[in-house]
Amino acid sequence: MAANTTQVFYMNDKVKEAGSSLDTIKWLAVLVLIAVGVYGNSYYAGSSVLYRTVALLILAVVACLIAGTTAKGKVFIQISKDARTEIRKVVWPTRQETMQTSLIVVAVVVVMAILLWGLDSIVSWLIALLIGS
Repeated sequence: MAANTTQVFYMNDKVKEAGSSLDTIKWLAVLVLIAVGVYGNSYYAGSSVLYRTVALLILAVVACLIAGTTAKGKVFIQISKDARTEIRKVVWPTRQETMQTSLIVVAVVVVMAILLWGLDSIVSWLIALLIGS
């Protein structure tokens, strides 16, 4: 049983090694697409903004699709899906709770502003007494 486990890990390592060279080629393709987009946008600066934007969006989608097929891209996609699932589990505050919390924050800010203004006025008055202005 232990020999099979070792063999499976060995096979997974081989797959990762083969995949990493293919991933490197994919990442190079993504970088080339980005470079083409940047250079093409500056080269065709006189052309319509709409056409340049559409071309950049197409290049970005193709680059994202290529990056999504890499090992790191698949991990990123899985993390994004998990994050979306977790966001759906969040219990968001109601409108009333949000308004009450916001009013408390505003009230605390106003009280602190008045306290700091008062403290600043007292310190300014004391310094004016000390220096005799």
